[in-house]
Amino acid sequence: MATKPTSFIARAPGRVNLIGDHTDYTGGLVLPMTIDRWTVIRGTRRPSGGDGRVSLVSADEPEPLRLDLPVADPATVEPHWGRYVAGVAAEMREPMAIEGHITTDIPVGAGLSSSAALELVAALALGFDGTPTELALLGQRAEQRASGVPCGIMDQLCIAAGVADHALLIDCHSLSVQPVSLPDGIEVVVRFVVHRTLAGSEYAERVEQCAIAEREIGPLRLATPDSVATIGDARIRRRARHVVTENGRVREFAAALADDDLNRAGELMAASHASLRDDYETSTAAMDVAVEQLMGTPGVYGARITGGGFGGCVVALAEPGAITDGWSVRAVDGASIMIDTEG
Repeated sequence: MATKPTSFIARAPGRVNLIGDHTDYTGGLVLPMTIDRWTVIRGTRRPSGGDGRVSLVSADEPEPLRLDLPVADPATVEPHWGRYVAGVAAEMREPMAIEGHITTDIPVGAGLSSSAALELVAALALGFDGTPTELALLGQRAEQRASGVPCGIMDQLCIAAGVADHALLIDCHSLSVQPVSLPDGIEVVVRFVVHRTLAGSEYAERVEQCAIAEREIGPLRLATPDSVATIGDARIRRRARHVVTENGRVREFAAALADDDLNRAGELMAASHASLRDDYETSTAAMDVAVEQLMGTPGVYGARITGGGFGGCVVALAEPGAITDGWSVRAVDGASIMIDTEG
Protein backbone atom coordinates (compact mmCIF):
# COMPACT_ATOMS: atom_id res chain seq x y z
CA MET A 1 0.00 0.00 0.00
CA ALA A 2 1.33 3.44 -0.92
CA THR A 3 2.51 5.64 1.91
CA LYS A 4 0.27 8.62 2.57
CA PRO A 5 1.98 11.93 1.69
CA THR A 6 3.06 14.14 4.59
CA SER A 7 2.50 17.90 4.40
CA PHE A 8 5.33 20.27 5.29
CA ILE A 9 6.42 23.90 5.25
CA ALA A 10 10.19 24.46 5.07
CA ARG A 11 11.87 27.84 5.07
CA ALA A 12 15.38 29.30 5.05
CA PRO A 13 16.43 32.94 5.43
CA GLY A 14 18.87 34.92 3.37
CA ARG A 15 22.02 36.40 4.88
CA VAL A 16 24.07 39.57 4.78
CA ASN A 17 27.73 39.61 5.72
CA LEU A 18 28.69 42.46 8.04
CA ILE A 19 32.43 41.84 7.66
CA GLY A 20 34.78 39.03 6.60
CA ASP A 21 34.46 38.43 2.86
CA HIS A 22 36.63 36.05 0.83
CA THR A 23 38.07 34.51 3.97
CA ASP A 24 35.83 31.44 4.34
CA TYR A 25 37.41 29.30 1.62
CA THR A 26 40.77 29.64 3.35
CA GLY A 27 39.34 28.64 6.73
CA GLY A 28 39.25 32.19 8.02
CA LEU A 29 36.81 34.25 10.08
CA VAL A 30 33.49 35.77 9.00
CA LEU A 31 30.72 37.70 10.75
CA PRO A 32 27.43 37.46 8.85
CA MET A 33 23.81 37.55 10.03
CA THR A 34 20.61 36.04 8.75
CA ILE A 35 17.99 38.45 7.42
CA ASP A 36 14.21 38.45 7.63
CA ARG A 37 13.71 37.45 4.00
CA TRP A 38 12.88 33.85 3.25
CA THR A 39 12.72 31.10 0.68
CA VAL A 40 9.79 28.81 1.47
CA ILE A 41 8.66 25.44 0.11
CA ARG A 42 5.14 24.29 0.90
CA GLY A 43 4.23 20.81 -0.20
CA THR A 44 3.95 17.10 0.46
CA ARG A 45 6.51 14.34 0.59
CA ARG A 46 6.77 10.59 0.86
CA PRO A 47 9.70 8.15 1.22
CA SER A 48 11.14 7.43 -2.22
CA GLY A 49 13.29 4.38 -1.52
CA GLY A 50 15.84 5.97 -3.83
CA ASP A 51 13.35 6.28 -6.71
CA GLY A 52 10.67 8.87 -7.17
CA ARG A 53 10.27 12.40 -8.39
CA VAL A 54 10.77 15.96 -7.22
CA SER A 55 8.07 18.23 -8.63
CA LEU A 56 8.37 21.92 -7.77
CA VAL A 57 6.83 25.06 -9.22
CA SER A 58 8.18 28.52 -8.44
CA ALA A 59 6.22 31.71 -7.99
CA ASP A 60 9.11 33.57 -9.65
CA GLU A 61 10.25 31.25 -12.43
CA PRO A 62 8.12 30.24 -15.43
CA GLU A 63 9.47 26.72 -15.84
CA PRO A 64 8.73 24.05 -13.21
CA LEU A 65 11.24 21.49 -11.97
CA ARG A 66 10.49 17.83 -12.74
CA LEU A 67 13.36 15.80 -11.39
CA ASP A 68 13.58 12.00 -11.37
CA LEU A 69 15.44 10.38 -8.48
CA PRO A 70 18.23 9.45 -8.19
CA VAL A 71 20.02 12.42 -9.78
CA ALA A 72 23.02 11.64 -11.99
CA ASP A 73 24.39 15.07 -12.94
CA PRO A 74 22.90 18.16 -11.26
CA ALA A 75 24.87 20.52 -13.52
CA THR A 76 22.80 19.50 -16.56
CA VAL A 77 19.36 19.90 -14.98
CA GLU A 78 16.88 22.35 -16.46
CA PRO A 79 15.53 24.81 -15.52
CA HIS A 80 18.72 26.36 -14.24
CA TRP A 81 17.34 27.21 -10.79
CA GLY A 82 16.54 23.52 -10.31
CA ARG A 83 20.24 22.62 -10.35
CA TYR A 84 20.58 23.71 -6.73
CA VAL A 85 17.73 21.40 -5.73
CA ALA A 86 19.22 18.65 -7.86
CA GLY A 87 22.63 19.14 -6.25
CA VAL A 88 21.07 18.66 -2.82
CA ALA A 89 19.18 15.55 -3.93
CA ALA A 90 22.37 14.10 -5.44
CA GLU A 91 24.24 14.61 -2.15
CA MET A 92 21.55 12.90 -0.03
CA ARG A 93 21.47 9.15 0.46
CA GLU A 94 17.72 8.65 0.00
CA PRO A 95 15.93 11.94 -0.67
CA MET A 96 12.19 11.87 -0.33
CA ALA A 97 9.88 12.36 -3.27
CA ILE A 98 8.26 15.79 -2.94
CA GLU A 99 5.69 17.95 -4.66
CA GLY A 100 5.48 21.58 -3.76
CA HIS A 101 5.51 25.30 -4.43
CA ILE A 102 8.45 27.68 -3.86
CA THR A 103 8.19 31.34 -2.95
CA THR A 104 10.95 33.77 -2.02
CA ASP A 105 11.46 37.41 -1.17
CA ILE A 106 15.26 37.09 -1.22
CA PRO A 107 16.39 39.00 -4.33
CA VAL A 108 18.22 36.73 -6.77
CA GLY A 109 21.64 37.96 -7.89
CA ALA A 110 21.91 40.46 -5.05
CA GLY A 111 24.60 38.76 -2.98
CA LEU A 112 22.16 37.84 -0.18
CA SER A 113 22.58 34.06 -0.55
CA SER A 114 19.42 33.18 -2.42
CA SER A 115 21.12 30.03 -3.76
CA ALA A 116 22.24 28.85 -0.31
CA ALA A 117 18.75 29.46 1.08
CA LEU A 118 17.29 27.37 -1.75
CA GLU A 119 19.77 24.57 -1.08
CA LEU A 120 19.00 24.37 2.63
CA VAL A 121 15.23 24.66 2.28
CA ALA A 122 15.35 21.93 -0.38
CA ALA A 123 17.41 19.69 1.89
CA LEU A 124 14.88 20.05 4.70
CA ALA A 125 12.00 19.40 2.31
CA LEU A 126 13.75 16.31 0.92
CA GLY A 127 14.08 14.80 4.39
CA PHE A 128 17.44 15.96 5.75
CA ASP A 129 17.81 15.13 9.44
CA GLY A 130 20.99 16.29 11.14
CA THR A 131 22.84 19.16 12.78
CA PRO A 132 23.04 22.71 11.41
CA THR A 133 26.70 22.10 10.57
CA GLU A 134 25.86 18.93 8.64
CA LEU A 135 23.09 20.80 6.84
CA ALA A 136 25.51 23.57 5.89
CA LEU A 137 28.14 21.15 4.58
CA LEU A 138 25.49 19.38 2.51
CA GLY A 139 24.44 22.70 0.98
CA GLN A 140 28.04 23.66 0.24
CA ARG A 141 28.71 20.37 -1.55
CA ALA A 142 25.47 20.74 -3.48
CA GLU A 143 26.33 24.24 -4.69
CA GLN A 144 29.83 23.27 -5.76
CA ARG A 145 28.47 20.25 -7.61
CA ALA A 146 25.57 22.07 -9.25
CA SER A 147 27.22 25.37 -10.18
CA GLY A 148 30.94 24.62 -10.33
CA VAL A 149 31.63 27.61 -8.05
CA PRO A 150 34.21 26.67 -5.36
CA CYS A 151 32.25 28.44 -2.64
CA GLY A 152 33.20 28.52 1.02
CA ILE A 153 30.96 27.58 3.93
CA MET A 154 29.87 31.01 5.20
CA ASP A 155 26.49 31.34 3.50
CA GLN A 156 25.22 27.87 4.28
CA LEU A 157 26.45 27.81 7.88
CA CYS A 158 25.02 31.23 8.67
CA ILE A 159 21.62 30.28 7.25
CA ALA A 160 21.61 26.89 9.00
CA ALA A 161 22.72 28.20 12.41
CA GLY A 162 21.12 31.66 12.51
CA VAL A 163 20.13 33.13 15.88
CA ALA A 164 17.51 35.87 16.17
CA ASP A 165 18.92 39.31 17.03
CA HIS A 166 22.50 38.09 16.67
CA ALA A 167 25.24 38.06 14.08
CA LEU A 168 27.44 34.96 13.97
CA LEU A 169 31.20 34.88 14.43
CA ILE A 170 32.14 31.81 12.40
CA ASP A 171 35.52 30.12 12.26
CA CYS A 172 35.44 28.51 8.83
CA HIS A 173 38.25 26.09 9.74
CA SER A 174 36.81 24.62 12.94
CA LEU A 175 33.21 25.44 11.91
CA SER A 176 32.59 26.89 15.36
CA VAL A 177 29.72 29.39 15.57
CA GLN A 178 29.56 32.10 18.23
CA PRO A 179 26.44 34.29 18.37
CA VAL A 180 27.30 37.99 18.72
CA SER A 181 24.59 40.21 20.14
CA LEU A 182 23.74 43.21 18.00
CA PRO A 183 23.76 46.43 20.07
CA ASP A 184 20.50 48.22 20.76
CA GLY A 185 19.87 51.40 18.85
CA ILE A 186 21.45 50.38 15.55
CA GLU A 187 19.97 49.52 12.20
CA VAL A 188 21.46 47.21 9.59
CA VAL A 189 20.50 48.45 6.13
CA VAL A 190 21.07 46.66 2.84
CA ARG A 191 21.02 48.58 -0.43
CA PHE A 192 20.87 46.79 -3.77
CA VAL A 193 23.22 48.22 -6.42
CA VAL A 194 23.52 45.87 -9.42
CA HIS A 195 22.82 42.22 -10.27
CA ARG A 196 25.69 39.79 -10.27
CA THR A 197 26.42 36.08 -10.50
CA LEU A 198 29.44 34.22 -9.12
CA ALA A 199 29.35 31.62 -11.88
CA GLY A 200 31.39 33.11 -14.70
CA SER A 201 32.86 35.83 -12.48
CA GLU A 202 36.44 36.02 -11.19
CA TYR A 203 35.44 34.31 -7.92
CA ALA A 204 37.11 31.00 -8.83
CA GLU A 205 40.22 32.91 -9.89
CA ARG A 206 40.42 34.49 -6.41
CA VAL A 207 40.13 31.06 -4.81
CA GLU A 208 43.04 29.81 -6.93
CA GLN A 209 45.12 32.90 -6.15
CA CYS A 210 44.70 32.23 -2.44
CA ALA A 211 45.73 28.62 -3.02
CA ILE A 212 48.90 29.86 -4.76
CA ALA A 213 49.68 32.08 -1.77
CA GLU A 214 49.15 29.18 0.62
CA ARG A 215 51.52 26.98 -1.34
CA GLU A 216 54.16 29.65 -0.76
CA ILE A 217 53.60 30.67 2.89
CA GLY A 218 51.18 28.10 4.36
CA PRO A 219 47.57 28.51 5.54
CA LEU A 220 46.42 32.10 5.27
CA ARG A 221 44.33 31.72 8.42
CA LEU A 222 47.64 31.37 10.30
CA ALA A 223 49.68 33.84 8.27
CA THR A 224 50.98 37.20 9.45
CA PRO A 225 51.49 40.47 7.54
CA ASP A 226 55.23 39.82 7.69
CA SER A 227 54.89 36.41 6.01
CA VAL A 228 52.55 37.88 3.38
CA ALA A 229 55.19 40.51 2.59
CA THR A 230 57.56 37.73 1.45
CA ILE A 231 55.29 36.63 -1.40
CA GLY A 232 57.06 37.43 -4.65
CA ASP A 233 54.16 38.01 -7.02
CA ALA A 234 52.58 41.41 -6.33
CA ARG A 235 49.04 40.38 -7.24
CA ILE A 236 49.14 37.21 -5.14
CA ARG A 237 50.62 39.26 -2.30
CA ARG A 238 47.68 41.69 -2.44
CA ARG A 239 45.16 38.86 -2.38
CA ALA A 240 46.85 37.29 0.65
CA ARG A 241 47.13 40.64 2.39
CA HIS A 242 43.39 41.13 2.13
CA VAL A 243 42.64 37.74 3.66
CA VAL A 244 45.07 38.17 6.56
CA THR A 245 44.00 41.72 7.39
CA GLU A 246 40.31 40.85 6.97
CA ASN A 247 40.60 38.08 9.56
CA GLY A 248 42.00 40.66 11.96
CA ARG A 249 39.17 43.07 11.18
CA VAL A 250 36.58 40.40 11.93
CA ARG A 251 38.04 39.86 15.39
CA GLU A 252 38.13 43.60 16.06
CA PHE A 253 34.60 44.09 14.73
CA ALA A 254 33.18 41.44 17.07
CA ALA A 255 34.98 43.11 19.98
CA ALA A 256 33.67 46.53 18.94
CA LEU A 257 30.09 45.26 18.92
CA ALA A 258 30.59 43.71 22.35
CA ASP A 259 31.91 47.07 23.62
CA ASP A 260 29.10 49.00 21.91
CA ASP A 261 31.81 50.93 20.04
CA LEU A 262 29.88 51.61 16.85
CA ASN A 263 32.32 54.21 15.57
CA ARG A 264 35.12 51.64 15.61
CA ALA A 265 32.85 49.05 14.00
CA GLY A 266 32.12 51.51 11.22
CA GLU A 267 35.81 52.25 10.69
CA LEU A 268 36.47 48.54 10.30
CA MET A 269 33.68 48.20 7.72
CA ALA A 270 35.18 51.05 5.70
CA ALA A 271 38.64 49.47 5.91
CA SER A 272 37.19 46.14 4.79
CA HIS A 273 35.63 47.76 1.74
CA ALA A 274 38.89 49.50 0.85
CA SER A 275 40.72 46.17 1.07
CA LEU A 276 38.17 44.42 -1.13
CA ARG A 277 38.39 47.30 -3.60
CA ASP A 278 42.17 47.69 -3.74
CA ASP A 279 43.78 44.40 -2.69
CA TYR A 280 41.12 41.88 -3.69
CA GLU A 281 39.56 43.82 -6.58
CA THR A 282 36.05 42.46 -6.13
CA SER A 283 34.28 45.79 -5.92
CA THR A 284 33.06 47.83 -8.88
CA ALA A 285 32.77 51.54 -9.60
CA ALA A 286 29.04 51.47 -8.87
CA MET A 287 29.59 49.66 -5.55
CA ASP A 288 32.29 52.17 -4.56
CA VAL A 289 29.95 55.09 -5.27
CA ALA A 290 27.19 53.50 -3.19
CA VAL A 291 29.54 52.99 -0.25
CA GLU A 292 30.85 56.56 -0.51
CA GLN A 293 27.30 57.92 -0.52
CA LEU A 294 26.38 55.92 2.55
CA MET A 295 29.56 56.88 4.40
CA GLY A 296 28.70 60.54 3.76
CA THR A 297 25.20 60.18 5.22
CA PRO A 298 24.72 61.57 8.74
CA GLY A 299 24.08 58.80 11.25
CA VAL A 300 25.90 56.09 9.26
CA TYR A 301 28.72 54.43 11.18
CA GLY A 302 30.11 52.33 8.34
CA ALA A 303 29.35 50.72 4.99
CA ARG A 304 30.89 48.17 2.69
CA ILE A 305 30.27 45.82 -0.20
CA THR A 306 28.90 42.50 1.04
CA GLY A 307 29.18 38.93 -0.22
CA GLY A 308 31.13 37.56 -3.12
CA GLY A 309 31.45 40.90 -4.88
CA PHE A 310 31.42 41.91 -8.56
CA GLY A 311 28.05 43.56 -7.88
CA GLY A 312 25.17 42.80 -5.56
CA CYS A 313 24.49 44.83 -2.42
CA VAL A 314 26.20 47.10 0.05
CA VAL A 315 25.49 46.95 3.79
CA ALA A 316 25.55 49.77 6.31
CA LEU A 317 25.48 50.08 10.09
CA ALA A 318 23.52 53.18 11.07
CA GLU A 319 21.37 55.00 13.55
CA PRO A 320 17.70 54.04 13.15
CA GLY A 321 16.09 56.05 10.35
CA ALA A 322 19.36 57.52 9.07
CA ILE A 323 19.08 55.69 5.73
CA THR A 324 15.81 56.02 3.82
CA ASP A 325 16.84 54.18 0.63
CA GLY A 326 17.37 50.48 1.35
CA TRP A 327 16.09 47.47 3.26
CA SER A 328 16.25 47.56 7.04
CA VAL A 329 16.93 43.94 8.03
CA ARG A 330 16.93 42.07 11.31
CA ALA A 331 18.59 38.81 12.30
CA VAL A 332 16.29 35.79 12.54
CA ASP A 333 16.59 32.12 13.45
CA GLY A 334 18.01 29.73 10.89
CA ALA A 335 16.42 27.27 8.47
CA SER A 336 13.58 25.13 9.79
CA ILE A 337 10.75 22.82 8.79
CA MET A 338 7.27 22.20 10.15
CA ILE A 339 5.67 18.83 9.40
CA ASP A 340 1.98 18.00 9.63
CA THR A 341 2.10 14.68 11.49
CA GLU A 342 -1.69 14.41 11.67
CA GLY A 343 -2.54 15.04 8.02
